[in-house]
Amino acid sequence: MAIYLLGGHQTDFARAWSREGLDFTDMMREAIDGALAATNLDAGDIDAIHVGNAFGELYRNQGHLAAMVAQVKPEFYGKPAMRHEAACASSSIAVLTATAEIEAGRYDCVLILGVEEEKNLPGDEASKIQNAASWQGREDIDCRFMWPAVFGRIAQEYDERYGLDRRYLNRISEINRTNALRNPWAQTRKWRFDPEAFTDNDELNPIIEPGTRRQDCGQITDGAAAIIVASDRFIENYAQKRGAKPSDFPQITGWGHANAGIRFLDKIERSRGQQYMFPHVRQAIADAWKRANISGASGLDGIELHDCFTSTEYMAIDHFGFADPGESWRAIEDGTIAMGGACPVNASGGLIGVGHPVGATGVRMLLDAGRQVTGTAGDYQVEGARTYQTLNIGGSLGTVVSFVVART
Repeated sequence: MAIYLLGGHQTDFARAWSREGLDFTDMMREAIDGALAATNLDAGDIDAIHVGNAFGELYRNQGHLAAMVAQVKPEFYGKPAMRHEAACASSSIAVLTATAEIEAGRYDCVLILGVEEEKNLPGDEASKIQNAASWQGREDIDCRFMWPAVFGRIAQEYDERYGLDRRYLNRISEINRTNALRNPWAQTRKWRFDPEAFTDNDELNPIIEPGTRRQDCGQITDGAAAIIVASDRFIENYAQKRGAKPSDFPQITGWGHANAGIRFLDKIERSRGQQYMFPHVRQAIADAWKRANISGASGLDGIELHDCFTSTEYMAIDHFGFADPGESWRAIEDGTIAMGGACPVNASGGLIGVGHPVGATGVRMLLDAGRQVTGTAGDYQVEGARTYQTLNIGGSLGTVVSFVVART
């Protein structure tokens, strides 16, 4: 069963909606309307809806977001809808469920929405809310900011196992911020930095937690993204009505999904003596390759991956096989991951550049992958892209989801 990605819509991740007297329900409405317009469909064509959201109860004291879809879009009254939570991988889990329903023959056309509002509260309060994705009271990490501390430990662990030159983490940040300047939906597209901000300058790039400096950090933000996926039964008539062929539309050709325990330090301890620091991450990536019938990263034209921190991207580079474990610096130094390189990573700007509305990130990655393989990514287009992969991570790598998107 082929799964087609018909298109979608992303809100402007630079907006702070509460400052406009709006909230995440307004984001939901815009993303849904935009996805329907982009695909030239109406609510009657949609068989089911899946919503990814991590922290609605904590930021807005609002749950039951599956029912919120019909509240903001009454045209969906009576349609089946579900809400999914897996921290930063929430909307990728929504995609997995939606595509499984299509494969099971239940539905032929499904809307998937990821949404998060994170700019309606002060920074310190928002940071505490994000800690809900860790094991409360049991992480045993003494810190002020949990996630900079956790991912700083990944950088420290790489340094202990293999050696790590921090200039390569700084370079990841610089690449992703530069890419974001070309993305009209990116949170940081108008931000400007002194070149010294991408060094270990303690004034311009201060330490947040051990192993993590300011420019290492992805940016939480407000945002929603929606995509519409469909079966091969649906695509024939859909394409014919538009004077197109099914092959004009991208497909989700492969997927991988792996989970680990919620406590971060346990994952580090379990990986000692193993080839990869996070074997389950490698497994999710490789499972997606197998299902997509590609041999590995050499079959990819680009990747959208979860750079919540530069250390996450550094880890992912060797887990994708661009370098031997611990030698991700090689793919940074030789330009493999940069625009124009053999396999650009985060041409959109990634979480560091685009922004990270937690529940929307997985869908946003797929939307960008679809844009790339259809040549519609505008100024951040990877030339000739036909096969793209995503890697979305929830919490301290507790949930990992990867998709391959291709024009076949």
